[in-house]
Amino acid sequence: MRIAILAYDGISPFMLSTPLAVSGEAWSANNSEVLVCAETPRLTAIGGMSIETAFDLRDARKADVLILPGWRNADEPVSAPIIDATLDADARSAIVVGLCLGAYGLAEAGLLDGKRATTHWAMLDAFAARYPRVAVDRGAIFVDEGRLLTSAGIASGLDCCLHLLARLCGSAQANRVARHLVVASQRSGGQPQFIERPAPNSSGERRAAKILEDLLADPSDVPSLTDLATRAGMSRRSLSRHIRAQTGDSLGAWLRRARVALAQDLILKGATGLDQIAARCGFADAKSMRMAFRTEAGVSPRQWQARQRLD
Repeated sequence: MRIAILAYDGISPFMLSTPLAVSGEAWSANNSEVLVCAETPRLTAIGGMSIETAFDLRDARKADVLILPGWRNADEPVSAPIIDATLDADARSAIVVGLCLGAYGLAEAGLLDGKRATTHWAMLDAFAARYPRVAVDRGAIFVDEGRLLTSAGIASGLDCCLHLLARLCGSAQANRVARHLVVASQRSGGQPQFIERPAPNSSGERRAAKILEDLLADPSDVPSLTDLATRAGMSRRSLSRHIRAQTGDSLGAWLRRARVALAQDLILKGATGLDQIAARCGFADAKSMRMAFRTEAGVSPRQWQARQRLD
């Protein structure tokens, strides 16, 4: 698989490093060829840095995945060569990703017309006004529309890239990369952009974090909230509060995401039989798993499996 990351003058090194950290590091081991492509071989970056790359935009025309990590300024049009690169990728049925203000590039190319998308919270109003044919999701940290993905602010670009990695290489691989990056591995796209997410410093926070780690390791058999609270040595209300602070959602909603992620990983690894997969992931039956898939992914398990394949 070839992944092209588009760089440009004035790029934020952090934005550029986000997709590189997920797919380009040696320890990611996802058998991908990652190219940083630009209009010129030497670029300026914020903070007085210079970046050199051996690949130009022609190399991006062979990519299976094209990523535009942000843009200099929402008030400045995305350059025509970058727009052309996104159009070419879309015409080839490649996956196209716009991180943060990179969503402007996809929208300017017309790729997001009639589709859901998001961008940085501070620019949502301006984005919606400029591109009225785009269905702006104001709450999501990233939006997956199959071959088109967009993310909110800078940090959520990591979530979007990890989500894409899970699609292409399986949840186990994405979780392993997340552990290397020391970031959460179960932030879904529908999670709000604004949540309280303190580091687990207090004893209660650490105990709640341990409960979540144990459930993530095996979401198939979960005690009641009362049993979990007893295990953590706190009240149900306190445990629920800590879980919401750390995940942005209730235990039930977070657990549904964890179970769907496990099911996705099993499907990508070749598991068959929806009833058997549902049982291994803790769903009551295949019907409840289908409902969870539609809630989290917007499609059925079989539809989700079909769109994981690169054309």
